[in-house]
Amino acid sequence: MQKKQVTEKTVLALAIASLFAGTAQAQDGAAGAQAAEPSAAATVVVTGTRVANRTALDTAAPVDIVSSETLKNAGTTEMNQALSIALPSLNFPRPAITDGTDTIRPATLRGMAPDQTLVLVNSKRRHASSLVNVNGSIGRGSAAVDMNTIPTAIVKSVEVLRDGAAAQYGSDAISGVVNIRLRTDRSGGEATVTYGARKTEYDLWNDAAPAGAPWAGTAPASRKRTDGQTATVSVWKGLELGENGYLTIAAEYRDQHRTERSGYDMRQQYPRLASGAFDPRENTINRFNAWYGEPEMEQSTLFANAGASLGGGVKLYGWASYQNRDARSGGFFRTAQDARNVPSIYPDGFLPIIAPSVDDYAATGGATWTWGAWDMDASLGYGKNKMEYDIQNTLNRSIGPTSKREFYAGGYSYDQTVLNLTGVRSVEIAGLASPLNVAVGMEARREGYKLFAGERESWDYYGQVLPNGTPAAPGAQVFPGFRPSNETNSHRNAVGAFIDLEANLTPQLLTSFAIRGEKYSDFGNSLAGKLSARYDFSKEFALRGTIQNGFRAPSPQQQNFTATSTNFINGVPFEITTFKPSDPVAVALGAKPLEAEESINASIGAVMRFGDVNLTVDAYRIDIDDRIVLSENLTQANVRSYLTSRGFIGVGGGRFFINGVDTETKGVDVVVSWPWNAGAAGRFDFTLAGNFTDTKVTKVPQTAQLSALSPAPVLFDRLNVLSLEKGQPENKLSANVNWKLGKWGGTVRATRYGKVLSPGTTANFDFELGAKTLVDLEARYALTPKLSLALGADNVFDQYPETLPPALNTTGNTPFANYAPFGRSGRYIYARASYGF
Repeated sequence: MQKKQVTEKTVLALAIASLFAGTAQAQDGAAGAQAAEPSAAATVVVTGTRVANRTALDTAAPVDIVSSETLKNAGTTEMNQALSIALPSLNFPRPAITDGTDTIRPATLRGMAPDQTLVLVNSKRRHASSLVNVNGSIGRGSAAVDMNTIPTAIVKSVEVLRDGAAAQYGSDAISGVVNIRLRTDRSGGEATVTYGARKTEYDLWNDAAPAGAPWAGTAPASRKRTDGQTATVSVWKGLELGENGYLTIAAEYRDQHRTERSGYDMRQQYPRLASGAFDPRENTINRFNAWYGEPEMEQSTLFANAGASLGGGVKLYGWASYQNRDARSGGFFRTAQDARNVPSIYPDGFLPIIAPSVDDYAATGGATWTWGAWDMDASLGYGKNKMEYDIQNTLNRSIGPTSKREFYAGGYSYDQTVLNLTGVRSVEIAGLASPLNVAVGMEARREGYKLFAGERESWDYYGQVLPNGTPAAPGAQVFPGFRPSNETNSHRNAVGAFIDLEANLTPQLLTSFAIRGEKYSDFGNSLAGKLSARYDFSKEFALRGTIQNGFRAPSPQQQNFTATSTNFINGVPFEITTFKPSDPVAVALGAKPLEAEESINASIGAVMRFGDVNLTVDAYRIDIDDRIVLSENLTQANVRSYLTSRGFIGVGGGRFFINGVDTETKGVDVVVSWPWNAGAAGRFDFTLAGNFTDTKVTKVPQTAQLSALSPAPVLFDRLNVLSLEKGQPENKLSANVNWKLGKWGGTVRATRYGKVLSPGTTANFDFELGAKTLVDLEARYALTPKLSLALGADNVFDQYPETLPPALNTTGNTPFANYAPFGRSGRYIYARASYGF
């Protein structure tokens, strides 16, 4: 309790200190907006309010605006990464050796789970990825929207509502809403080529070699690398569509080479010779034998956005997208003497490669029109994400020397169809200082999830026995294929309706109220409400706050994902499965049909203007009950005995999704901005922003069935608890300066990531990652009015997280923790050329 009080006081003190920091600066606007862009005070937003012409600094809840120029002037061309360096409240960890999560990496807002943030495109719900993260990384158990399927070239701006909004937008909007607004240009365009590479050096631990090993002491103290070469070619073009319509199209191609940040593998690689001596090859083999870092990736994307007026107040709109992503990432290296290896196939061991192929496509069309006093909007949208796996440079050990080296392992897909109908009007009511804005609407949604099997050799056991008499491992090494028994094809429907009211009760007091009800075919009903208020004491100072309850429906991925692999325990094969919550085995262990997560959000904040300086401070508390989590692996002997007694023979245990984790999150966002025209010295835009978050797990799930066992297995153990509490930065600060003078421009950005805990199964294996500050630089020059060049470097000073000690990196493959909030790739140097037309 004492520790909790200290943490809360620290957060409050930092927030108060920020109020008086003369150099502090950030805003509810774009970090690093260019001189030609409107200020946040004049920027109209459409997220969090359905009132026309509401500006970013006049809303009742905090809204960040990230401009297209801000996205362009980042060194990265990934949407998630660009947003993470622009917004302290958004994090984008970059895990490695996590199967499909290497390819589709989720982002988080305010320290919440990735699937607790709703993503919209042009204010319409975007479909989630088919991947559910089941490995030990941030976002375990979540299936999130992959924002990297949206090229930055098509983006006009990104609005981030840092507030719960389930009553306004529906499921998933517990921590906030990201709304990506697309370009609507009728003319103009730009082609951009970006090329960069990692130029870096990182430290290594001198791992201990086996006693008497001739390679002992050969590990270098550090390692220099030049890799991760990435080329991105993008173009967007605005076209006229009829007399008043627009068609804006964008295309992007990205070719990314892998980065490799492995440690020096000091393990014995080969069996000893008959004489007992070490094999001479131990002294010549490359001991940097892992792919640990960014995956190899080739990605092609097309996006189009269109709109036209038909006359009579009727307008049509629509957009469509397609992306193909082929990636390759590594698993853990199998040494030559590993029991999972066949030496005649891989005499020097092998590094299995996971090679997913992702196809993502979506289309939305709609119309707006006037019906009496109502402004109407109807739309129909469809989106699908499909992910298939090839496993390369591997084998099925149970087949033996005739095993193939590459397998098709199957995959999964998720699709979503959404129908919306909304009406908005204003009503004059006596006594109110403004018309009452009334918005009503409904949404019908159909979701589908399909899991399909791989080829038989990718998962089956073929009878080979090892020399010691134990059965050989079945299936493709590193990623056994999905089995026919895992296949599923499920759908669900949801229908919701909402009412949203907003008005000024007095010239100073703005209030809004929203209520939304939804009915799901698979788990029941949800009702959410939100009350917001803002009081402007003067043009320079206002207070704002919200209170609401929210919900997040269990995703079809969480309800239907299942996978099985065979593990041998004391030489006996057991089927270890991720069970559906409805599976009889999971039910026997206490699983129940998943229900919606429920939340209570409260926030209070201030908006201040000091001349050209804008400052906002928003404190929040988010309590979530019945969070859906993936349980621990339940493979204990008493669990297997219990299942056998219930008639489930040969089941080695497993895991399943379950409600039951309660969390309490408190935090403060501070944002300040100051545009300064320095005359002959040019235009400067200063931004300083910070997020301070503290999460506590107040309840973990239990089932009567498992509690009756002795000892009782833990469904959600300390590692996963600490991942929620301390796995993301306790604070994140960013300072940004943009400068422009004539043909010249530049950006200096510093981002400080607070400390993070990489948790272990026991306290002895916990590892704390200290605070780190990364500095980015970019210089720009316009050669002609149309052609501009930029040179830059991200992470100029080549910062890395702390290196894991040998006790936490026994293979040498993973010298850095996956919880590092900025990854482990080091300095990135790049050049960019842009041509406008």
